[in-house]
Amino acid sequence: MQKKIYIIILLCFSFLVNAEDGHQLWLRKGYLNKVIVVCSKKSETISIAKQELLSNWQGTPGATINLVLKKDKRITGDGFILSEVSIRANTDAGILYGAYELLRQQQTFQKTEEKVYNPSYDLRLLNHWDNFNGSVERGYAGLSIFWRDELNNQFVTENDKMLWKEYARANASIGINGTVLNNVNASSDILKSETLTRVKTIADVLRFYGIRVYLSVNFNSPAIVGGLKTSDPLDKEVIKWWKTKSKEIYKLIPDFGGFLVKASSEGQPGPHDFGRSHVDGANMLADAIKPHGGIVMWRAFVYSPTEDDRAKQAYAEFLPFDGQFRDNVIIQVKNGSIDFQPREPFSPLFGAMKKTALMPELQITQEYLGHSIHLVFLSPMWEEFLQTDTYQEGTGSTVAKCTDGTIFKQRTAIAGVANIGTDTNWCGHHFAQANWYAFGRLAWNNQLSSEQIADEWIKLTFRPNTKNNEGFTKEWFDNFLIPVKQMMLDSREAAVDYMMPFGFHHIFQASHHYGPGPWWEREGVRKDWTMPYYHKADSFGVGFNRTATGSNAVAQYHEPLNTQYGDINTCPEKYLLWFHHAPWSHKMNSGRTLWDEICYRYDDGVNQVRYFQVVWDKAQPYVDAERFVEVQRKLRYQAQNAQVWKDACLLYFQQFSQQPIPYDIERPIHNLDDIKKNDMDRP
Repeated sequence: MQKKIYIIILLCFSFLVNAEDGHQLWLRKGYLNKVIVVCSKKSETISIAKQELLSNWQGTPGATINLVLKKDKRITGDGFILSEVSIRANTDAGILYGAYELLRQQQTFQKTEEKVYNPSYDLRLLNHWDNFNGSVERGYAGLSIFWRDELNNQFVTENDKMLWKEYARANASIGINGTVLNNVNASSDILKSETLTRVKTIADVLRFYGIRVYLSVNFNSPAIVGGLKTSDPLDKEVIKWWKTKSKEIYKLIPDFGGFLVKASSEGQPGPHDFGRSHVDGANMLADAIKPHGGIVMWRAFVYSPTEDDRAKQAYAEFLPFDGQFRDNVIIQVKNGSIDFQPREPFSPLFGAMKKTALMPELQITQEYLGHSIHLVFLSPMWEEFLQTDTYQEGTGSTVAKCTDGTIFKQRTAIAGVANIGTDTNWCGHHFAQANWYAFGRLAWNNQLSSEQIADEWIKLTFRPNTKNNEGFTKEWFDNFLIPVKQMMLDSREAAVDYMMPFGFHHIFQASHHYGPGPWWEREGVRKDWTMPYYHKADSFGVGFNRTATGSNAVAQYHEPLNTQYGDINTCPEKYLLWFHHAPWSHKMNSGRTLWDEICYRYDDGVNQVRYFQVVWDKAQPYVDAERFVEVQRKLRYQAQNAQVWKDACLLYFQQFSQQPIPYDIERPIHNLDDIKKNDMDRP
């Protein structure tokens, strides 16, 4: 008897210790009321929806909710109509998404009114850059949840399946309906039969949550896996090989989504290796997979060392092919024309390609924004991108409207590079979970504000677990929700300020893209992989001249942006050094010189992060000890890192400006030589 009691006590203690480890994400249990769920149709997906409602209902006790699966012209795709008493949808997945939306409204105190909820994008995907050895490229939250290592990938455990189920549930709760399981720098092994067996097992788990699986493929697979003499996309044997491989995949996974391809980019094989075009390569794959209902997502991330401006190449390579791609090809375009920088103007391809479906590619993992150490809420960056006007079809031609079918009636999709790994809290930083959540919410509704998304996420993730939400007092709102939400909303701008204000870009340490490295260059390394290539600092000034007197990248933007960006007096200051080599003495809107304003902006960024520490310290009474301490610890590192960024950049660029740092700004506390010598400390 004593032994049994001891075991029970241990189990209870273990539950308490791990109750707030972050693994539950935004799906934490609240106080439960009873509900009656009625549905005449049966399926695995509908059963999940019913169970979610029964297990998480916080609405009127004893209420009845009807799940109605019936065609309704008001609903598109996996959308749904929600009311207090029913969820109507055309698909099983729509019923599931409606269940999660209803529960979200209950848990965030929103009144449920009858309304149609249709997704902005048909395909809402995560791209995992996971490798077969279990590592994750640009992953900062542990190992891959899909791949263990080359020797053990053939084995699937019940723990694997449980983790995949939890992952699927989290994605379904925010409307994500697809996932690419492997790195865009793809190993050809993904198409081997033994590997596809594991892919099938993963697909079998994800399917009932409305999630289809996709694979990144190596363009040279016919030669590597198939043993052919070539992978030329116009070769008859190559065409036959891809058709046969597609049939094999669909026999295993009937609802397989399709292929993601990084080709002729950063050393990856592609059609250019055989004297062919992007159209030749993409259309060949599209033809192979089309009979099965699959798509090809062809990445536009291309650049070569021979170009005078890396920012121009994707537009130059792809725009001439507009209208030549098959209708099941989607060109996947990064939000900016360089590479997921803290701030970039939108890629000019958006809106310019009018006859080809384009899907925005966003980066959820914080490759250039402090990895899983810095608290940076990315929704404001994505909102800024989506709501920017391209002017391609007149005023109001935002990136969102150019990609979601509003202006161009094409297949719609959006992708986010995942920040998920085997860390207990999934993302390495408790607040990094908010970026996964925000991507899903914006993929479903690209008109949501960052404030609304942050408000939802905080209420779901940190809500007090008390009866009938009694813990949501005015004190909780005033002292926790409001200041923490403001911290999240300010965090991206703060990161820009202490890293790369006014259009600075790609001045990171080269190997890991974490700390500052504006000085980094090596003999024999291609110029566009060095940092001076991007800032071009000299005694006159700093910045990349992309005007008509420079690379003329501004010409890729539609008027009035071409003229606005091209004139140093009208260019938005946030893009000043992106488009102009501006003199150090250039007068800014504040009345200060460019040099002085750079100094003040770096200082502002450091002070902002220090203030985040104060905000979080004051939040201690409202947060469980485990998550409070972990976030507090990372904010300390972030403040230290921000100081290094400020000191490194000001001391480095001061060598060119030859001007003093304004005397009312805190002095640098590091020496430049020491920063160069000692890589930034990353915990």
